[in-house]
Amino acid sequence: MDQDLHRRLTTWRRHLHAHPGLTLDEGDTAAFVAEKLRELGITEIETGIGGHGVVATLRRGGGNRAVGLRADMDALPIQEADEALPHRSTKRGVMHACGHDGHTTALLGAAALLQADESWTGTVQLVFQPAEEGGGGARKMIADGLFQRFPMDRIFGWHNWPGLPPGTVAVHDAAVMAAGARFDITFDGHAGHAALPHLTRDPMLGAGHAIVALQSIVARGVDPMKAGVVSVTMAEAGEAQNQVPSRAVLRGTARWLDDSVGTLIEERMREVARGIAIAFGLQEQVSFVRGVPVTANHPRERDLAASAAAAVTEMRRDVPPAMTGEDFSWFLHEVPGAFVWIGNGPAENGRELHHPNYDFNDEILPVASGFLAETARRALGEP
Repeated sequence: MDQDLHRRLTTWRRHLHAHPGLTLDEGDTAAFVAEKLRELGITEIETGIGGHGVVATLRRGGGNRAVGLRADMDALPIQEADEALPHRSTKRGVMHACGHDGHTTALLGAAALLQADESWTGTVQLVFQPAEEGGGGARKMIADGLFQRFPMDRIFGWHNWPGLPPGTVAVHDAAVMAAGARFDITFDGHAGHAALPHLTRDPMLGAGHAIVALQSIVARGVDPMKAGVVSVTMAEAGEAQNQVPSRAVLRGTARWLDDSVGTLIEERMREVARGIAIAFGLQEQVSFVRGVPVTANHPRERDLAASAAAAVTEMRRDVPPAMTGEDFSWFLHEVPGAFVWIGNGPAENGRELHHPNYDFNDEILPVASGFLAETARRALGEP
C-alpha cells in the first residue's frame, strides 16, 4: 500500500472514531462508507441491508467465482476516557472501543486495492455489517437475503487483537471465538423487616448461595480439557437497608467452545437454581438465552487465509481461541469461510478491547487491507 492511501485511510478511520454509531444507529457510518466507496469509483452499492448494512460489489473479467469480505461498523455504549486524543468521540457515552472503525476502514482499503488491481477476475462482495455488538446484525442481513441477493462461495473476516504484535495475523485451526448465552436467575421470596428474618423467606440468601454454586458448574462439571465460563455480572435486589426484599435477580453470561459444554451449563444452572429455591423456600425462574454460536473456521478457507496472510505479513498458527463471541459466526453457518485476528499491538494502559482507553492502531491498516485483498485474489483464483 502506498503512503498516500495509508494517509487517506488513517483520516477516514479517525473520522469514524470521532463520529461513532451505536449498535442499530449506524446510519451516518453507513452513509460515510457509501460515500467513500463512490470516491473509489465503486458504483454497485446497496444500502439498508438488514438495517444499516451496506454491500458493494466489484466485478472483473469472466470469472464465475465470488467471495465475500466482511467488516463490522457499530460502536459501544462506553464513555471514552482519553480526553487528550485528537480524534476522540464527539458523542458522549458512545465510542469505538472494539476497533470496528478500523475494521470498516480496512475493508475500504481492500476495496481500493482491488479496484486498482486488474490481475483478478470474478466477483468480490464487500459486506459492511451493522449491529455486531449484540444487535443481531449478521442474522438480520441473512434474513434480508444477503446470500441470495449477493451470492458468494465463501466469506472472510477479521478482528484486531490487542496483545498480539502489530500486523501479525493469527489463524486458528477451528474454533476462534466462543458461543455464548445471557442468563437471568430470579429468586422470589417473602419480604419483611430485616430485624425479623424468621418471618421472611430471604431471596438474598438464595442469590448468595447461587453465586458460589454457579462457579462450580465449570470447575466441577466441565471436562478440564474443554473450555467454559460462567460469570455472574449483575445482582439486583432490595429497596431499603432495613428490609429483606421479596425478589433477587442475578444476571450474567456463559461461554463455551463445544456445544456439549453449553448444554451442560444450561442444565446445571437450572438444577442449581431449583435446588437452592427448595432449600430456602423460594420460587425460582431461569432465563438462558443463547446468542452467537462458536466462530469456527472451515478447513479449506482456514488454509487459504493462512497462505494469504503469510504472503502479506507474519503469520502464526499457535494462538489459542478466546471466550469472546463474534456475530460473524452466523455467516459461517451459511457459507464456508474463515475469521482471523490481526495484532493491534501491546494491550497496555487500558488498550484492551471494550476499555474506555482503547484506540485502534492505524499502523496496521496496510496489513489488514492487504490481507483482505490477497485473500480475495486467492479465493477467486483457486482452481
